[in-house]
Amino acid sequence: MSIDRRKFLSKSATAGAVGAGLAFPMVAKAQQSFNWKMTSAYPKGSPFYFDGPGSATDLAKRIDVMSGGRLKIQVFGAGELVPAFEGFDAVRAGTVEMNHANSYFWTGKTFAAQYFTAVPFGMNFQGMNGWLYDGGGIDLWNEVYEPFGMVAMPCGNTGVQMTGWFKKEIKSVADLKGLKMRIPGLAGKVYANLGVDVKVLPGGEIFPALERGVIDAAEFVGPYQDRRLGLQKAAKFYHTTGWHEPATVSELLINKAAWQKLPKDLQAVVENAAAACNVISEGWCQKANSEAMEDLIKNQKVIAKPLPDAVIKALRVETEKVLAEAVAKDPMTKKVHESYMAFKAKYDRWSGYSEAAYHAKVRG
Repeated sequence: MSIDRRKFLSKSATAGAVGAGLAFPMVAKAQQSFNWKMTSAYPKGSPFYFDGPGSATDLAKRIDVMSGGRLKIQVFGAGELVPAFEGFDAVRAGTVEMNHANSYFWTGKTFAAQYFTAVPFGMNFQGMNGWLYDGGGIDLWNEVYEPFGMVAMPCGNTGVQMTGWFKKEIKSVADLKGLKMRIPGLAGKVYANLGVDVKVLPGGEIFPALERGVIDAAEFVGPYQDRRLGLQKAAKFYHTTGWHEPATVSELLINKAAWQKLPKDLQAVVENAAAACNVISEGWCQKANSEAMEDLIKNQKVIAKPLPDAVIKALRVETEKVLAEAVAKDPMTKKVHESYMAFKAKYDRWSGYSEAAYHAKVRG
């Protein structure tokens, strides 16, 4: 009796799958593809944030490759799909599945979110990663966003940032009073307590505002990003004490309902791609900033100085007040604050034996 080879192989494959406890619907589900949209708080073409190593577009490409094309993400710059600071609402509403920004932009939604970007006088890149990945930080991040139906994870880091650009040198605390400055996050609240007129502007609006005198000072990121915006053409004093953002985390914000529809392997792809971008972006910043800082000082006559000790002391005092007030008002902020500070205390002790000792004794 002749046997149809194709039918035989088909039946054998089916029997084998059933015998192994597998069903075709499960295979089909495992191979399901997804097309998502991701907005950014930064304009199209922005290095680090939108383009380049560890950026939003880099993250989308890595997810595409790592998922074998099963999860494709279309990336939109600020203003293309939603305004720069409306990504939170877009993800919450399910208009888009993802947003790439910084959690301190959502201070009006929940104060606690700011701890997952940067805390003034807080932890550096190494310490922040320790808390987020191994100290319960990411779990708390998601607990904060639970009422909003979202999950989040780190996907980038600038490392220590610069205090910012000033038309006039800051020599004392008195120089801060009445100063109009672009500064987001917790640092903005601290500066406001010292008399600064705080402005929150998207990156693309900083240079024209500084050039025209709408603001007297501005903080953005670091030498490379700041030079690209041309801030050195509008102000020559570049204060270097990054007290306000010792390590600034980029946030990947995801609609929770969409996240739960992803198979576990695709969730793992997203998590690992985001972790890769977290490290890669910070490494890129070290190279780019070192080269840009040298150019700014040598070729563009920028005056780079740390803030005076008395100003730093005043900023630290006000930071403690701002945090204490927030903790007293909100149980979730208190929970996040206590976790962050407990980890910081341990990390600071360890850093005293490691990083701090190295800088003091080896590098001088």
